[in-house]
Amino acid sequence: MTEGSPRIEIPERTHRLYWWKEALIVAIFYVIYSWIRNRFGSNNLAEGGIPEAAFHNAERVIRAERLVGLYHEESVQEFFLAQKWFIQFWNVYYGTAHFFVTLAVFILLFFKRADVFPQWRNTLAAMTALAIIGFAFFPLMPPRLLDQPCPAPGTFEYGGACVESELRPGKETRFVGDNGFGFVDTLSVYGGPWRFDSEEVASISNQYAAMPSLHIGWSTWCALAVWPLLRRRWTKALVLLYPAATLFCIIVTANHFWLDGIGGLIAFSVGSLLGWGLHRWNQNRLDRREMLDALLSERSGVRRHGVRIGSVASEILDDVSGDGDVADRAETSGVDHDGESPT
Repeated sequence: MTEGSPRIEIPERTHRLYWWKEALIVAIFYVIYSWIRNRFGSNNLAEGGIPEAAFHNAERVIRAERLVGLYHEESVQEFFLAQKWFIQFWNVYYGTAHFFVTLAVFILLFFKRADVFPQWRNTLAAMTALAIIGFAFFPLMPPRLLDQPCPAPGTFEYGGACVESELRPGKETRFVGDNGFGFVDTLSVYGGPWRFDSEEVASISNQYAAMPSLHIGWSTWCALAVWPLLRRRWTKALVLLYPAATLFCIIVTANHFWLDGIGGLIAFSVGSLLGWGLHRWNQNRLDRREMLDALLSERSGVRRHGVRIGSVASEILDDVSGDGDVADRAETSGVDHDGESPT
């Protein structure tokens, strides 16, 4: 733009959301997520063999927690096992809140926080994608399966009772009934929305998808995404209890180690950086496109949306650099670019 030329007004750009587009994105992403999860899932990992990798990764987590003196999941669960109704509540919580609360917050953001919805949507997608990588490269047997029977033909068992471990109490390195890790599979014993050892659930689940914990990652996403919408202090405090309650749930039901929750927080943090970074990159791209559209409209008189930028981008850039002004002045004065009259 030459000195003294009028400033080009770039119209304010607003991000438009379409529910069908977001629903399509969610559906496609979930199909991809499910395929990858099952591709590296418990059915394939344990097929024709013993899930030693998942079991030994659990041993690594236990050793890490013992190293910092915080391996207390079994004690926490044992304290509450006498209260059947209490355990059943958390079984239902584990199987339902994870999906329904996240879906509700997703819809709420779409309608109430449209200005930042893309960032939070990207964060959720990036976090889940990172979790898939974790499931694939670090299969982890949850505490509830450590003393359960190992896979066998015609059964839907995914435990590690037959795997030798120096961490078992006593001299026996394999589970013989009284030397286990002490965890209880609460869904099997107390009941809940479903059973992991059923054929239907086993066929669609990855029972070694424990690190990172998406229960913690998604619940943290929900709490922080809803926070700005709340006005009262008690509601703000209550929403922050959701990730804390989820952490208690995954421990008391023996579906995760607490260290899996730390992994979920890391996945959320990195996912936030990726999600918001992707949004900023896309916004900058759209801003540049709007600027070029405005320049095209100002210089050529062509309506902003009447022509695609790609076909005239080079002409616009020449115009912005001032070459177009020289050509226009030369054409009106009858002088070519070398300052000579055309023959």
